[in-house]
Amino acid sequence: MVQSSRNADSEQVVEPMLALARCSIRHRIVVTGTHSAALMFALHRRGYAHVAITANSPLANGQYEVALIDWREKSIDSLKTMLDWLMDFLDPAAVIVMCVDSLRSSEERQIRSVLGKCGLSVETGTAGDYGLAISAWRECAKYKPKLL
Repeated sequence: MVQSSRNADSEQVVEPMLALARCSIRHRIVVTGTHSAALMFALHRRGYAHVAITANSPLANGQYEVALIDWREKSIDSLKTMLDWLMDFLDPAAVIVMCVDSLRSSEERQIRSVLGKCGLSVETGTAGDYGLAISAWRECAKYKPKLL
């Protein structure tokens, strides 16, 4: 029962995350966070073949154009450590889309602060039953990824 709940939850959050990432099935995507395996399977069902999860995949530096982060049910305090580690695996122009639990305004400011400390600039976000999805780009990126 827990597994089907997780799958339904991942199915609910994957569409807004993909919309914010503006990625195609050709992009290399890395997935991390609370339900990363379920999110990866949801992506595979949609035809995204180049998906890796941080839990069990060897990651190559600078290869991933999109990072999908499911940070629901996790501490905002641990977010910076994870982002610092993840940045090495991302292309300089990668887009990061993060899903978090619905936030109070003070927590939203805290997340924006953490993203800023990691060199990321928030582009946009959307809210739903799943929580809040936020997209961000590296501030130093000279260009944004080509949309395929």
